[in-house]
Order: sequence, then structure tokens, then C-alpha cells
Amino acid sequence: MSGIDHLQMLTRYKAWANDLLFQTLSEHPESELIAERQIVFGNILRTLNHVYVMDLVWKAHLESNSHEFTTRNPEASPPFGELRDAQKSIDAWYVRYAESLNEAACKEVLNFTFIGGGAGSMSRSDILLHVVNHATYHRGHIAGMIYQIPAHPPTTDLPVFLRDRACARLP
Repeated sequence: MSGIDHLQMLTRYKAWANDLLFQTLSEHPESELIAERQIVFGNILRTLNHVYVMDLVWKAHLESNSHEFTTRNPEASPPFGELRDAQKSIDAWYVRYAESLNEAACKEVLNFTFIGGGAGSMSRSDILLHVVNHATYHRGHIAGMIYQIPAHPPTTDLPVFLRDRACARLP
């Protein structure tokens, strides 16, 4: 599998895992999603919103556009259903974006400014890898908060995605 093939698979994995997570969370009252938790973002909904906001920030960097965000942790979050739809849309964008890349584009280094200040430079492929890893990292945080409900989080491990994809003959 080539590097591009891996990036494409990983963006599909991210979309699949996020969809499972949102499906599980939709089974709980919003009061559980906004209940205060011992985490930097304060609750499940704000953690989900952080992931979404950062996906928008990195999308802007990939498109060489500016974005309106001045913090990685906005005070307000949209309602759960709205956020679920927005995350599904941005995940689909990343899948399409990865499918549009060639080797030269993957290696292209982009310059940007971090929200907290300071210059950054990353290749397009490194940005995509970061976006996937970032979402995985915070799904782990959210899984811990789901256990506090108490409930069981979905299994969103990469090997499960690969197994299910092979069984369903997904692209």
C-alpha cells in the first residue's frame, strides 16, 4: 500500500470511528454530554467541538485560507445534532481531499500560523496524519467520559475498521 493509499484509508477510518462515536453518544441525553467532567474541555460536547474546530483549522491550512478561530477551546458549542452533522460533513471533506492528492501534493510543505502564535510548517501528508491522530486521541478522552456516565464506548480501533471494511468489502 502506498503512502497515499494509507492516507486515504486513514481518513476513511476517521470518518467511520467518528460516526460510531456519535451514534453511541446519540443514545444518551444531552445532559450527559454537557455534564462537567475532569478534562481540559470540561465535557463531552466541548471535546467533540474541539475536534471539529481543529478539523476546520487544518482544512483552512490545507486550502491556504485563513480561519476565524482564536482559541482551540471555544466557549460555546453547537447542539449535539448540529455538531454531528457538521463533523460528518468535515470528515467527508477529508476523505475527498485525501482521494484528490498525488505524491507531489502530499510532499508539499505548507506554512501557517498556530492559533496560540508562532509559525508552523508541515507537509500535506503530515497534516492529514495529524488530523487523524488528533481525532483518535480525543476519542480516547471521550471514551473515558462515556465510562463515567456509566456506559460503554464503541470500539473504534483501526483493526476493527480494517476487519469490518474487509468483511463488507468497503472501499
